[in-house]
Amino acid sequence: MFKKIIFLFLLIAVFLSVGLVYNKGKIQEEKIYHILDQLTLALDSELKSRQMDDLEMALFLSKNEGLVNALENDDEDLGYEILSDITNTIKENTSRRIRSQVITSEYNIFARSWDDIYAGMPIGDYRTDFEYFKTHDTPRASVEVGRRLGIKATVPIYKDDVFIGFTEVISFFKSMTEFFSSIGVDLYVLLDVKHTDTAVLMSENLTIENYVVSNRNYNYSHIQTLNTVDFKELKLNQVLYKDNKYIFYETMYDGSFKAIGAYIFVLPERYLDYFRNPEDDISFLINVTRSGLYDVIKEEKYEKNIYDRYSADSMVYLQDVIDKEDRELFLDEAYEKFDKYSKDELIQMMLERKIVKKIDGKIK
Repeated sequence: MFKKIIFLFLLIAVFLSVGLVYNKGKIQEEKIYHILDQLTLALDSELKSRQMDDLEMALFLSKNEGLVNALENDDEDLGYEILSDITNTIKENTSRRIRSQVITSEYNIFARSWDDIYAGMPIGDYRTDFEYFKTHDTPRASVEVGRRLGIKATVPIYKDDVFIGFTEVISFFKSMTEFFSSIGVDLYVLLDVKHTDTAVLMSENLTIENYVVSNRNYNYSHIQTLNTVDFKELKLNQVLYKDNKYIFYETMYDGSFKAIGAYIFVLPERYLDYFRNPEDDISFLINVTRSGLYDVIKEEKYEKNIYDRYSADSMVYLQDVIDKEDRELFLDEAYEKFDKYSKDELIQMMLERKIVKKIDGKIK
């Protein structure tokens, strides 16, 4: 009788343990998909915010009488002078960097805020989104493929009801990448490789599977993991767990709602507890306990050298993705690592360096 009682208790304990494990797994799964939903909402919010900011500036530029008159009179030098003066003034007073250009009705570059080299260059072959303006006279802001993938806010300019060109503000994905990084999530903006015949300025960018990495300030430490991911499975399930990381997939669409790539989020498992459970009645921007998580991220990134975990060989690859403002620190650390190698070892290291995929393109 005693043995039967012990057996019964053990059987109940096993069922309870299995039930608890199953329940915990279901709760964890629900939380993961809840995080995916919230990341998607945050992505949409960030994209719309960037698009509206850029569109606001493009609209402002389209109403600048001096700029419009310079375009009408084909005075490229004056156009560049006005455009660069406006954007430099904004940068000096707000620290906001604006990349703006004026385009002629024939789809040629008239003036760009950041240089005066390519005035007159045709860009119509790279900008299929211009087709929209053949049937619409309203502004548009969307993610588009050009010579680089980016957010493009484009405003048609009319003078006496005659179409004479566009003002345009272009931004990339740096601020979005930094936003997600601040909450412990690393963002990778991936363009389908089939679009790289158009995106010729991305020919040297890193590739993963059949995608080109479009944001330059991505976290390099997850690249090895992403290179081993089955993207067909990831696209189907939207979530994968690999190397103690949760990897999330969201399709990228252009302004015509055509799929052109993907947004990939990588969340290290150690940050999972900073996201509240789905049953908590609280909004996402509060949902993430951001102050606590930000302190963790800050400590990891700034209280120790961010390049400590990279080998000299890895630094060879990193040089292509370092922003200008971070380049001085990067070079100091790289030289210190390379000093430990002999001349023959350094030569061999450079010979072994390779781009994952070479994309050839020419300007038409």
